[in-house]
Amino acid sequence: MPPTLASLVHHSALKLTVRAGGDRLDVPVRWAHVSELADPVPYMEGGELLLITALKLDAEDPQAMRRYVKRLAGAGVVGLGFAVGVNYEEIPEALVEAAEQEGLPLLEVPRRTPFLAISKAVSAAIAADQYRAVTAGFAAQRELTKQALTDGPEGLLAALAAQVDGWAALYDASGAVVAAAPDWAVRRAARLTAEVERLRERAAPASAVVGGPDAEHDDRVELHSLGTGRRPRAALAVGTAAAPGTAERYAVHSAIALLTLTTERSRSLQEAEQRIGAAVLRMLLAGEPDHARAVAGGLYGALLDAPFRVIVAEPSSAAGRGHAEGAERVAGRVSGGTAADPAGDALGGLAEAVESAAARSGETVLVVPEGERLVVLAADGGAAVTAATRYATALEGARAAGESREEDEPVVGLSAPAGPIAAATAYKQAEQALSVARRRGRVFVEHEQVAAGSVLPLLADDAVRAFADGLLRALHEHDATGRGDLVASLRAWLSRHGQWDAAAAELGVHRHTLRYRMRRVEEILGRSLDDPDVRMELWLALKATAPDR
Repeated sequence: MPPTLASLVHHSALKLTVRAGGDRLDVPVRWAHVSELADPVPYMEGGELLLITALKLDAEDPQAMRRYVKRLAGAGVVGLGFAVGVNYEEIPEALVEAAEQEGLPLLEVPRRTPFLAISKAVSAAIAADQYRAVTAGFAAQRELTKQALTDGPEGLLAALAAQVDGWAALYDASGAVVAAAPDWAVRRAARLTAEVERLRERAAPASAVVGGPDAEHDDRVELHSLGTGRRPRAALAVGTAAAPGTAERYAVHSAIALLTLTTERSRSLQEAEQRIGAAVLRMLLAGEPDHARAVAGGLYGALLDAPFRVIVAEPSSAAGRGHAEGAERVAGRVSGGTAADPAGDALGGLAEAVESAAARSGETVLVVPEGERLVVLAADGGAAVTAATRYATALEGARAAGESREEDEPVVGLSAPAGPIAAATAYKQAEQALSVARRRGRVFVEHEQVAAGSVLPLLADDAVRAFADGLLRALHEHDATGRGDLVASLRAWLSRHGQWDAAAAELGVHRHTLRYRMRRVEEILGRSLDDPDVRMELWLALKATAPDR
């Protein structure tokens, strides 16, 4: 504890006597200061015991003393020491009454007690308090380190909560509560998710204070970002009834350092795991599931024992790679990066959402950066797939509402469930879904939606339209001369599956006329309508160029 007026009064060598404000002696004393100025307030910082002999004061003037004492109290002076036997044989009643009226403690200093003795006593008490705080801080650091090594972050949080006489909580990169101590603090910590998310947007290291007596909750909560990278990987919350003292501050700083070391060590391990994961993915896509399973071992083996999904994501600004490369080239392209900053900020949020959900549910997930892309293998029906779907659909909803949440939103494709043997197929399905998402201006598309839906929306691609225009150009040019309606006749004939009478009736012409027109189509295009591939291409070209497609 820092020195107080009470401790100075009880100091046997000082012989101080309380003359006013006896009920306020428990106030801490920051320093003892001697000043004979009529107005020493400009030189006060607050918390001082002011020592005077009234050399330049009219201490017997009640009005002057009221002004003097009021100024001192307003400046935060915690007590006034008056030396008797120097300029006054005893403390004037005007000063005593003014101190009583203002509630300012007034101490009588006997002549044989020099002001220097009081200053030394205050200084020694402050030094002793600081030494105790430092010693307690080092002890707290040892205890926190011990708990971190034996019980991990949970043990560290429990020790920290005991040290600060409050509570502590750890958040992951997504702002979700990972652990808290005591147990009741989980609900309190969960209410601070929004503040943690705002803290993550600031440059690291960052901290903030929320709550307090004037807020909804009485506790004062400090938030600190954890990690040395540009994006904080975690956050620590410490809740106390008041601002932490020196010893408590040592404990908080020690916890920050230890959790940062734990976080950075976890990142190094994660990077090593991702290199293994990249190797597993390369083998799966190359059609070597047995080798992939052998490399996966206990790290990713559980993921290969049940159906999984493949997620392929890339920033909306990426050009897109297409999916006609073959499994061999795809497998050779996968590289082991770090998911901490996969393909830039556009995919960072998605990676964090997937990894955090998997960590909370205890499921295995494989996250591999691939150039501008992010490739994820996650258990079908698991928390990671659900988190990816929610993250992408939330962005899509925000876009539909005119709210831009990301400057460069990710585009996400999700495969159908697959096993290790069909990993390359699942990858292509995810790529196909990704390609469809781009064409439709969507954030997220599942392969099931592509397979179950119509092929017609895919015809909106510019390349398809260009092909259709080129294929039908000669027919349109023929019709423009007024020598027949070949395009409409071709559309009617194809829609009626080559049935002459039905198509002719739809057009209102004789079937011989329709036969003649179809021969002209074959002559102009140089293709046979007996070829099913030709009929398919012409039908798709007609659908791609139809105004009401």
